[in-house]
Amino acid sequence: MKLKFLIVAASVVAGLIQINAQAQAMNTPSIKPTIVLVHGAFADSSSWNGVVTQLSKAGYPVVAAANPLRSVASDARYVASVVDSIPGPVVLVGHSYGGAVITTAALGKPQVKSLVYVAAFAPDTGESAGQLAGKFPGGTLGAALAKPVPLPAGGVDLYIDQGKFWQQFAADVAEPEARLMAAGQRPIAEAALVEASGEPAWKKFPSYFIYGTADLNIPAAGLGFMADRAGSRKTVVVPGASHVVMTSHPKAVAELIEVAAAAR
Repeated sequence: MKLKFLIVAASVVAGLIQINAQAQAMNTPSIKPTIVLVHGAFADSSSWNGVVTQLSKAGYPVVAAANPLRSVASDARYVASVVDSIPGPVVLVGHSYGGAVITTAALGKPQVKSLVYVAAFAPDTGESAGQLAGKFPGGTLGAALAKPVPLPAGGVDLYIDQGKFWQQFAADVAEPEARLMAAGQRPIAEAALVEASGEPAWKKFPSYFIYGTADLNIPAAGLGFMADRAGSRKTVVVPGASHVVMTSHPKAVAELIEVAAAAR
């Protein structure tokens, strides 16, 4: 009788422990990865404002890193240092030239969960952003650039001519906002666009791509080529979207980032 009582008591205790564990699991929020957003040339961190708003509402911690735009190697080291400062998993997101940066920055970083390319370059070993931009017809960036600005240590900085910025870079953004973007654009060192990339992180991490059909900086055919080559787990093509698809379609970009963040 006593043995039977002990067996029943042990069963009750085990049941209570299981119920308590289930309750704790229900009340403990899952740890969401931090989303690190890396802007590209002729933009700045504010280009991600709409995406940041969407992701923050969904409960994701977000860092919009300031990309120096000096060289692929040094910019990648800077972004890698940002990743190292963040506890827990990270999703790296790059726009345009920022895609080349995250392609290098993620290497050797096991905390990186996945890569998201937003109208972005995903170079292979030895390729440069400039080469990839001209791989397929349709890009018109060269004719839209302003006169290069000489740098004190040599080389030049590149800007988009402010009078051509709206149609070239952000045609699906309201003109007043595009003019503000043009005035505040950050230049890129020309050397960064011709710098050969090293080993690509997209061969080691899951990748996701989103881009628009009306991109004049990187033709849609080129973006599709890079997505297919990288084995993109999900590719979203936004009809009529310009190069700044994250500014004009922040919800679509944020939704893809959430897919990348939730995937296993």
